[in-house]
Amino acid sequence: MKTGLIQIYCGDGRGKTTAAIGQAIRAASQGKTVTIIQFLKGRNEEELNFIKRLEPEIKLFRFEKS
Repeated sequence: MKTGLIQIYCGDGRGKTTAAIGQAIRAASQGKTVTIIQFLKGRNEEELNFIKRLEPEIKLFRFEKS
């Protein structure tokens, strides 16, 4: 079994999604399997539309607070 890597971006402020997407693109371009799991308080449609274009190379799962 190959070893994987888990990175967690959390905290107040900005840049978490940007950092995660940047690392995901880098890993996917090297042929690695990438999954992003995002827990949201609100919804940002522009961000969602962009990330959806990265599939199927980068899998995205989003969980939103209702």
